[in-house]
Amino acid sequence: MTDLSLTPPLILRRGCGLGLFAVLALLAACATTTTTGGGVEGAASAASAPEVSAAASAPASAASGVDGSTVAEGPAVAPPIDPLRPEEKVDLDAPTATIDLWARLRHGYAMPDLDTDQVRTAERWYASRPDYVQRMTERGSRYLFHIVEEVERRGMPTELALLPFVESAFNPQAVSSAKASGMWQFMPATGSTFSLKQNVFRDDRRSVLDSTRAALDYLARLHDMFGDWHLALAAYNWGEGNVQRAIARNRRAGKPTDYLSLKMPNETAYYVPKLQAVKNIVLHPETYLLALPSLDNHPYFLSVPIERDIDVALAVRLAGVSHDEFQTLNPQMNRPVILAAGTPQLLLPYDNAAQFVRSIGEHRGPLATWTAWVAPRTLRPADAAKQVGMTEEQLREVNNIPPRMLVRAGSTLLVPRAESRQTDVSEHLADNAMMSLVSESPALRRMALKAGKRESVATVAQRYRVSAAQVALWNKTTVGANFKPGQTVYVFVASKATARKPVRTASKAHRPAAKRTTRVAKR
Repeated sequence: MTDLSLTPPLILRRGCGLGLFAVLALLAACATTTTTGGGVEGAASAASAPEVSAAASAPASAASGVDGSTVAEGPAVAPPIDPLRPEEKVDLDAPTATIDLWARLRHGYAMPDLDTDQVRTAERWYASRPDYVQRMTERGSRYLFHIVEEVERRGMPTELALLPFVESAFNPQAVSSAKASGMWQFMPATGSTFSLKQNVFRDDRRSVLDSTRAALDYLARLHDMFGDWHLALAAYNWGEGNVQRAIARNRRAGKPTDYLSLKMPNETAYYVPKLQAVKNIVLHPETYLLALPSLDNHPYFLSVPIERDIDVALAVRLAGVSHDEFQTLNPQMNRPVILAAGTPQLLLPYDNAAQFVRSIGEHRGPLATWTAWVAPRTLRPADAAKQVGMTEEQLREVNNIPPRMLVRAGSTLLVPRAESRQTDVSEHLADNAMMSLVSESPALRRMALKAGKRESVATVAQRYRVSAAQVALWNKTTVGANFKPGQTVYVFVASKATARKPVRTASKAHRPAAKRTTRVAKR
């Protein structure tokens, strides 16, 4: 019986000339195959090829380099055995399915090792948190196969596949206090530079495929710039301009310009040592009394094309997965509808991909009950709701419009898909939809405050007697978010009003006014 992991993974994307019925036929052809593993502890799938198995069926003797050139490789699986791990025997002639993904990853290590006190500190930190390591490795098991495939295809060190452990603990929904988002933690501007769309309907910084492509593109560019992976990683964390200036300072002072010799913020100085610690733990988990989940060397997910707009709820039901599982593989969605023009494929576990293709072919009725509507002029939410056939409460809830705000002309709202709005959303709107709100009261002015300790969206909302949804919208974050001490937080207050005194809690009531950590300043 043929092992699924020995067959080219089914990778289908829009534009490959294969419709859903062709997908169904191909999946049916693979129906007799079996897997050697899978589930949450399986690896992720290579889903970046523009046609069925183009990358998987390429000769094992060559791979594309970062610059598009051909990079010679050894046998199909791995370079020579790591002399630091002689007890781990990998049969290079064995089928790839029999090789653990961790072993494949270890044998691709190619960066110089660091051996510093900071590495030891990071090792102790991870070793003292086995539950945390277990959670993040199990979460990462969905994505690692795809990332390792992409890293190897570019001829890059496989250590880079471990970087999301440091960046986000492999949480594609992670958002930092500085507004970095996704498992690779892209800032908004950097994401835009690398073609990661961020709009009303989706944020590709959270997309498994797009963010991985962008991160490896960025890392490759940084390596070309600095000629050193440690410096490239420092620039990924701190910014290339900062690293260039630090190198220039050392050069002027006659000092070395390697990573360990540069003066950097603590976070950046600790960044590569953390990756080294993760690398060491993956190499020898038993040394740290840790256990890694079993990772079979085959895809966890498949890419399935969608040709029409479809509600998230319907896609979840047709695929037979839980909403949470769907979100772990398709975390970029901002609204309850998937626009085919902007997101032409879904990622689904293998069996669920087959079920989705069968079910969507048998489905009768509309696929999408939501669509996009562009406000023709600045409107009150009540007036906009009347025009699109919704209640004001429904419009505010689905579009996250706080009280006392107007919808500006040109804003894109999610509205019911009426008979007059049956056409799928255009590619231009799917890629450029924006939402802009303005206060109903022209007397409001924006204030900037510095967040104190334990400051959150809820505490700011309570202090200024506004809703948490308003504070979240003003600061482009979520209702349950916390602010970092010293972070700038924006609120809108009446122009003649002075900043209200903070509402004291029981834990702060004893503090004199001069000791309060929050201060308000006019921007």
